[in-house]
Amino acid sequence: MQASAATIDFPDAAARAVIEERKAIAAAAGGSRPAFERLYRLHAGRVHALCMRLTGHRETAEDCVQDTFISAWRALPRFEARSAFATWLHRIAVNTVMARHRGLARAFETAAGEAGTALESQAAEDAPALDLEAAIAALPFGARQVLVLVGIYGFSHEETADALNIAVGTSKAQLHRARQILAARLDLSPEGK
Repeated sequence: MQASAATIDFPDAAARAVIEERKAIAAAAGGSRPAFERLYRLHAGRVHALCMRLTGHRETAEDCVQDTFISAWRALPRFEARSAFATWLHRIAVNTVMARHRGLARAFETAAGEAGTALESQAAEDAPALDLEAAIAALPFGARQVLVLVGIYGFSHEETADALNIAVGTSKAQLHRARQILAARLDLSPEGK
């Protein structure tokens, strides 16, 4: 009896995509630029969205995306696949944004002294709440990071704390702070009240 094409068990589209991604990862880890370009095309949009939400600035987000993929290219031979490639790449993106923020914060503090921090806080408070993205972008940096990772990308507080090098309690407090600020800016009542 001959099997018809309908009865042959072909992997579904998601399984094929995973297989193709694994092949591209292996090839890119071996130095294949075309394979890495496939990975870039596959993940660049999500990495850009993450960087945009974390930074709140298009140009900074674009720089962070570029730096993320440069770092990924260099580190790819050491990728051990203990987590999904997308998770590993998002971790690099978060670290890239944090490093950039630390560098910018140091430069800002050096140039403006203590008045710079007060001006930054005042500017965030005065930002108009035009929409959710604008309100998120206007959050203080730490609160924005936690909100994006936990509230938007679904990271646990433990994963977020690990990624940001903060305590789990700090992650929870920053999320609560972010939600309170957003509720006030968007004229909503906070959850649970």
